[in-house]
Amino acid sequence: MPAHNKINYVEYPARDLDATKLFFQTAFGWAFDDYGPDYIAFSGQGLDGGFFRSELTASTDKGSALIVFYSDRLEETLASVVAAGGKVVKPIFAFPGGRRFHFTEPSGNEFAVWSE
Repeated sequence: MPAHNKINYVEYPARDLDATKLFFQTAFGWAFDDYGPDYIAFSGQGLDGGFFRSELTASTDKGSALIVFYSDRLEETLASVVAAGGKVVKPIFAFPGGRRFHFTEPSGNEFAVWSE
């Protein structure tokens, strides 16, 4: 049961649902449920959510919120992202509390990964 007044779900636009699904399956091992031709959903990834068909993209330079993954092995995760077709838009850099990088997935949405 979702917690009252807590963040429960996140949705992202996706130009190419098939490419976005394949990217997250390959890079992070996610599984998806298909809900018709215009929506895919994921669960069990720290926060449940989905992707809806749209020509829009979510990126910090447009003011979008940034979803940040955690990794015990940052360089390995970066290699998995690149091998799956992601594009690194900010290479690994230090910030207070750790290191991180930003990437876009095939539909153009920006995400980040951090490590201690």
